[in-house]
Amino acid sequence: MKKIHFIGIGGIGMSALARYLLAQKWAISGSDAMESAITKALRKEGVNVKIGHKMAHVGRGTGLVVYNRAIPADNPELREARRLLIPTVPYAQVLGEITKGHATIAITGSHGKTTTTALAGITLMKNKFDPTILIGSNLTELGGKNVRVGKSPYLVLEADDFGAAFLEYVPTIAIVTNIDREHLDFYKTFANLKKSFLKFLSRVKLGGVMILNRDDKNLYSLHGVIATIAKRNRVRVIWYSSANRSAGKIKKALKIAGEHNASNALAVFELGKLLKIPESNILRALGSYRGAWRRMEYRGMMRAGAQAINVFDDYAHHPTEIKATLSAFREKFPASPLICVFQPHQAQRLQMLFNEFRDTFASADVTIIFPLYHVKGRDVVAKRNANDLVRAMHKKHPKKPVFYCSNPREIKELLKEVMKLLPAPRSPILVMMGAGNIVSITDRLIK
Repeated sequence: MKKIHFIGIGGIGMSALARYLLAQKWAISGSDAMESAITKALRKEGVNVKIGHKMAHVGRGTGLVVYNRAIPADNPELREARRLLIPTVPYAQVLGEITKGHATIAITGSHGKTTTTALAGITLMKNKFDPTILIGSNLTELGGKNVRVGKSPYLVLEADDFGAAFLEYVPTIAIVTNIDREHLDFYKTFANLKKSFLKFLSRVKLGGVMILNRDDKNLYSLHGVIATIAKRNRVRVIWYSSANRSAGKIKKALKIAGEHNASNALAVFELGKLLKIPESNILRALGSYRGAWRRMEYRGMMRAGAQAINVFDDYAHHPTEIKATLSAFREKFPASPLICVFQPHQAQRLQMLFNEFRDTFASADVTIIFPLYHVKGRDVVAKRNANDLVRAMHKKHPKKPVFYCSNPREIKELLKEVMKLLPAPRSPILVMMGAGNIVSITDRLIK
């Protein structure tokens, strides 16, 4: 049997697809620039994973090469595959073919799609729908993995809007949580981004369903165009809102904090009703969810001098996500001092949303900013850096303690100094936040 080779297999989406195809009895190999927990796990599962990108990783025994959009055209493995006339396909295109053979529930949005996908997948699992699930996070309910292969026609899929990947998918049911000014390095303008979401909704199968967030003003501003698309394709539209009578029940059932998560659960509640799952069963499934990897994830305790600190990890990297997440922490721990350590992710995001970032940490008692994490293959020379952000925060909010930590390895010493600013003896909450490599610093803190 010829194998399928993944370039960039350590990515959360790529690894999910690799695991799905491995379960279909394909021989899978892959490469990534760096060793990670994901590459180590894949190796244990039977995937031939190499670290580094080399021509030798692709040979005549390879039948297909899958790559993600972050892989540059001059990647040696991609070039070798094309020289050998081995078919090369973007990751989203392979996923798109899989969606055609399923009753696909595709969940997208600028924020909240991972949590919503997790809630949807768990709700179907606990109600004997036996779904296949592909998600951009590792879930305890999936054995610490990002994929579940079921035997029913249902596929619950986190549909990525970056690079317009979701335009490859053909959903039976589409859920959109919100639309925000995200991935503007790709879309260039907010108008282009909105058009892409409309194109995604146009791909819902004839007679399918859209489940959309009425509370998101950017999404609802498109309701006239959405109604036209729905009428043309004979698609049913369901708008959900926190004003719905069921919202109170859902918030009471949830074990995860935050208004944004209550909104995500509302979308899944509507999905459950659509699939004729009894309301009590939906609420029970929603209440069983305890959170995903890197989403308000409790990592352990650390000590800064004599002070014990509870450490959490979170993937938030956009101002809207940061505000929502810090607000949820404040709701969950109202009496605890809240420290946020944030690593800005991607130069163009920081540049384009600079003023929003400046005003986004209000819920934190202390904010510490790490240097900017540059994304290989996506970043340009930064006009503004993380230190500029700290200076802007000082100027706009002079009474708020904000620090720049130029060397993340020195964070523990800085935290010892920060402890002196906080009231004692309440145990502080430390949130390590960002989509870059800050998670490796978190690992060191709790050892």
